[in-house]
Amino acid sequence: NPLWWVSTSDGEYVATTSLIPKPGVWSMYRSGSNDMYFAMGNQLRALGYKTMAFHNHTWDYYHRDVSHPNLGYDYRGLGHGLDVTPVWPESDVEMMQLSLPEIVGDQPFHAYYMTVSGHMNYTFLGNSMAAKHRDEVGHEDMSENARAYLACQMELDQALEYTLQYLEETGHLEDTVICLSADHYPYGLDLEDIESIAGKELDPAFDLEHSTLILWCSEMEEPVYVDKYCESSDILPTLLNLFGVEFDSRLLMGRDILWEGQDFAAFRNYSFISDYGRYNASTGVFTPAEGAPEPPEGYVQDMVDEIRQMYAYSKTIVYDNYYGKVFG
Repeated sequence: NPLWWVSTSDGEYVATTSLIPKPGVWSMYRSGSNDMYFAMGNQLRALGYKTMAFHNHTWDYYHRDVSHPNLGYDYRGLGHGLDVTPVWPESDVEMMQLSLPEIVGDQPFHAYYMTVSGHMNYTFLGNSMAAKHRDEVGHEDMSENARAYLACQMELDQALEYTLQYLEETGHLEDTVICLSADHYPYGLDLEDIESIAGKELDPAFDLEHSTLILWCSEMEEPVYVDKYCESSDILPTLLNLFGVEFDSRLLMGRDILWEGQDFAAFRNYSFISDYGRYNASTGVFTPAEGAPEPPEGYVQDMVDEIRQMYAYSKTIVYDNYYGKVFG
């Protein structure tokens, strides 16, 4: 889940659109005036789903009041239809308590949540969620900032617990798929703190932006691990395939995570990581992966060219409203 150029909304933009943001442009806001045909909200609404989006911070922050309705959602946030307690950061548990009765019913539903409880600053005095869960991390042998980070993430964990219980009690758990992804790494912590949480040394050029995508339904009897290189832009095409929604793979920058093929993750400076190894564009050095086969001749340049095309096509799709031209 790479951190891109302009703001943290870029990470949200990539996950919801499978497009790469443009440097110097608020891409999510810019997309609000275009046809975002492939967004899950638009696709599932056309199939009869009730589609709603929620954010438990100020509803127009990062212009989400413009972008999110355009993604196909009836959008609610603090100050506009979601009356969470205005603290910093606001409670994910409270958001679920307020929103689930409005979503869950007889009609098929798709709900998109942008949570905020795990946001920085990571201190016990300036973070209401960290303070709420402070005692639960008191035993951890790490810095206060790292403990505060873990503490405020517990609010999201409990929000998910509440959601699962609510869906089970209302008889909807077996019909619900949950997808959980991160929009960026915790840049509010220094490297030493992040390494203490990860329990290992990290390569700042690649490892900081490594997280886990969780995709779950109640029929899964045991965890299934897909250990391969993928990125935030791969979430949308994966979900579209799983829900049987037809799409033209040429018009999305990501790939279905479950396909069997050569995969990679691209970063904002044309660096990439794949089964063959890691290419650091800042140094111009390609480091082969241990035990990996020899890459094809010209592999690094071919990959950089492909990433450049991802950037170029993403820009064209948004700036020329290409989906609107193709799908009317």
